[in-house]
Amino acid sequence: MLKSKGNLASWNQEIKSIIIYTIAYIHTMANFELVMPKLGESIIEATIVRWHKKEGDLVVEDESIADLATDKVDSEIPSPVEGIITKLFYQEGDIVPVGKVIAIINLGGEEVASAEIVPATKSEAPEVKTAVTQPAATTVNVVETPVESDRFYSPLVRSIAKQENIPFNELDNLTGTGKDNRLTKQDILDYIKNRATKPAPTTGATTERPKAQAPVVTSSTGDIIIEMDRMRRLIADHMVMSKQVSPHVTSFIEVDVTNIVRWRDKTKDGFAKREGQKITYTPLFVEAAAKALREFPNVNASIDGYKIIQRKAINIGMAAALPDGNLIVPVIKNADSKNLLGIVKDVNDLADRARKNKLNPDDIAGGTFTITNFGTFDSLTGVPVINQPQVAILGIGTIKKRPWVLETADGDVIAIRHICMLSLSYDHRLVDGALAGMFIKRIQQILEGFDVNTVI
Repeated sequence: MLKSKGNLASWNQEIKSIIIYTIAYIHTMANFELVMPKLGESIIEATIVRWHKKEGDLVVEDESIADLATDKVDSEIPSPVEGIITKLFYQEGDIVPVGKVIAIINLGGEEVASAEIVPATKSEAPEVKTAVTQPAATTVNVVETPVESDRFYSPLVRSIAKQENIPFNELDNLTGTGKDNRLTKQDILDYIKNRATKPAPTTGATTERPKAQAPVVTSSTGDIIIEMDRMRRLIADHMVMSKQVSPHVTSFIEVDVTNIVRWRDKTKDGFAKREGQKITYTPLFVEAAAKALREFPNVNASIDGYKIIQRKAINIGMAAALPDGNLIVPVIKNADSKNLLGIVKDVNDLADRARKNKLNPDDIAGGTFTITNFGTFDSLTGVPVINQPQVAILGIGTIKKRPWVLETADGDVIAIRHICMLSLSYDHRLVDGALAGMFIKRIQQILEGFDVNTVI
């Protein structure tokens, strides 16, 4: 049966719409949007350190496109597809929020989806509007707003500050309740409320304690001036923040580790031959700390305002020196649930990948307690700075032979023993001297009671 003219026109229009929709869909599918990946727990943005590709370059699957950096770890972003890079939305040095499109990869086809870039600051992603156009050579220009502060502020906080006409030098003086002293939305709203009602200071009166100012430093002829790299800046800021947040106290104790030294001396060669790995002293201290943390949950904790968060997991970080002189803290997850062999393998694996800069974001996330080994550099001891938001950190000094008084059934005798000094820095808001003393004493008991017949 023939269709009427009206029905035929309607049918033709419907077919035309389907064709147009199909073509648009095909072209949309021909372009892959590469987004900033989530690089670990609590990571909300990353810095593009270096582009390995430029617009127009061919990229194959799993080939590295860019180097990324966060406040925790550096990593690469590989391409999940093969195609031609048609758009790069950010420049090297830009800070990009997780989930934002950073590049377009054309998977093939005659037409390419173009993108219109809206100028953005380093902490804000450009708005991407996609449309199907004929192929053309295009250049992406991202207009950057100069950074007025080295401190990170989220786009929302920046927006509120701009609306309220709050300059960056005023924001820099505010204490944040977010991770690593970051300023949250509630922090700035509370500040605005108090700012509006705060009475003007009277002449000669001080309304608040002035912020400590760094001394003016001048250079002289022959001095060498070296700009801190990104990681050293982060370490510096993190250490200053920790001292500002936590009232630090440190306790010390000496430990007779002769049994441990003797056990390692008779075990290390056979273990190396069997496992192809070394046994260092670090796993033995990690094991002792994990056992003690299980008995003293307030040392395996964090503070949120006036709330104490006792961590269920015992994740022990071990501070490791990198070849460039910087530090990183890979984490042994659930250390209390692993036997000594498991801890040895974790320690060796993390230390090896740290030296090779091959750690993943998850390898350094989630720590609840940290150990740092001053003895590596033959130091007797040290006073470590707490790794926020933890409440304590254990320092291990070098192991030295010393004359030591031993109590025997026949009386006290002096013997040559292997002695190590431990230091425990702790947050006095939660951990007082009694708790710290009992905790570090328990570690001493575990280490001194180590069984020389232990089989690994």
